Amino acid sequence: MISLRMFPRIIAGVLLAISVAAKPSVLFIAIDDLNDWIGCLNGHPQALTPSMDRLAKRGVLFTNAHCAAPACSPSRAAVFTGRMPQNNGVWANRQPKLDQKYRNPFVLPMSFKQAGYTALGTGKLLHSKRGDAFDEFFSTEQRWSPITKEAANYTPAELPSKGTDDPRHVVNHRGQTRVLPLNRMPSDRKPNARGGESFDWGPWDVPDRDFGDTLITDWAIDKLKQKPGEPLFLGVGYYRPHQPLYAPKRFFDRFHNDPGQLPPILENDLDDLSSIARQWALEPYTSGAHSTVVRFNQWRPAIEAYLACVTYVDHEIGRLLDALDRSSHADNTLIVLWSDHGWQLGEKQHWGKWTGWERSTKVPLIIVPPKNRASNFAKNQTCNDPVNLIDLYPTLVEMCGLSPPEHQFDGQSLVPNLKNPARLTGRTSLTLFNPGNCSLRSDRWRYIRYNEGSEELYDLENDPNEWHNLANRKEHAKTRREMVRKLDERLAELE
Repeated sequence: MISLRMFPRIIAGVLLAISVAAKPSVLFIAIDDLNDWIGCLNGHPQALTPSMDRLAKRGVLFTNAHCAAPACSPSRAAVFTGRMPQNNGVWANRQPKLDQKYRNPFVLPMSFKQAGYTALGTGKLLHSKRGDAFDEFFSTEQRWSPITKEAANYTPAELPSKGTDDPRHVVNHRGQTRVLPLNRMPSDRKPNARGGESFDWGPWDVPDRDFGDTLITDWAIDKLKQKPGEPLFLGVGYYRPHQPLYAPKRFFDRFHNDPGQLPPILENDLDDLSSIARQWALEPYTSGAHSTVVRFNQWRPAIEAYLACVTYVDHEIGRLLDALDRSSHADNTLIVLWSDHGWQLGEKQHWGKWTGWERSTKVPLIIVPPKNRASNFAKNQTCNDPVNLIDLYPTLVEMCGLSPPEHQFDGQSLVPNLKNPARLTGRTSLTLFNPGNCSLRSDRWRYIRYNEGSEELYDLENDPNEWHNLANRKEHAKTRREMVRKLDERLAELE
């Protein structure tokens, strides 16, 4: 028998259950190293991404979105804390990752757990081991490529060849004998290390399930089936098109009769840059050297491999979206698709990320409100306002009615942009790459300042490839001063 004194408690429990049930689920799709080479962003004429293009038509495509830092670890730390590198402690990949000893141990999925959500994660999300952030996490660290990390290691006998013009590491997989690297290029970074060469590309004639990105899609699809009727935060982190640029063979086949087109370049592109900027361009810090790619005639095969990897991951995203649309979560799920940073494929003679230029900072960003709230938001529209991945955490807090964490956000909610994408606010997007190196993007201009004081200024409206540095031209002195003022104001806000 239920006593009268129990009724308030029962009613409170019922109201809490109703409140939790009304909250939208979240499908949080992260893609590693994806620049704007997707169909809906027109970044490359041969981009083939029907799933992402279809998703963009369901919500808002942000055409001027940028990362907080152009490398995996600091970018992801910024997304998952809502704080810029100087406020979360993570500046680069080659340092301790975001964990409990940093100032912001409270990360995005934990806000959802606190609100009654089930937090699920798989693949590459945070660049660190934060098992406490999720209720369940599925990792496939050994399956990002058909071979494991251990199998990718050169033997002691093979190791001397790694830095030569005839590198040779023999692997066997599914009865196939392959000699790595597939591109037959020497290592520019760590020729004396045993590990496999990541700056490699080519097809593998194996089943899709030999790749981790297929396995994490399978896992996420199963979770959508297993957990009907409860609010989910489901993070799915795809590894491709991160190097090595391996994908199932069929995604390469279309280039047999339609060779990959090289990105537009200017031969003397680096002539108007400072010595430190040229160093950022030419140093093979995150990949290999452009001179090596050209010497081995591998530029076009690399372009094809990158595009093939993008189409492969788009295929997996399509499977995931189809499963969502068939599930009980179809009408009440907020979808966010983002990449942690861009990637350069020979522009400014650079390969990889970790620069302040457009190719490294610009990312795809698509946000699709739940179907049952669609009337309150824009659909099939683009937003050209300069935004940043640092804005995602506060956006999700507002969209899902969460209690924000105790620490202050460095970004701002994008909900107003989702309601009125055409609005231009005059805001800027800030990217940091190591202390003292800053890149600021407005609706038209990019201003870069390095830690030794050298500067760059680009007019993206008339010079989308950033070929002409205007920082020292008198006719642009006023614009330069205005961008300097805005940058200093943004940096002061973070202190």
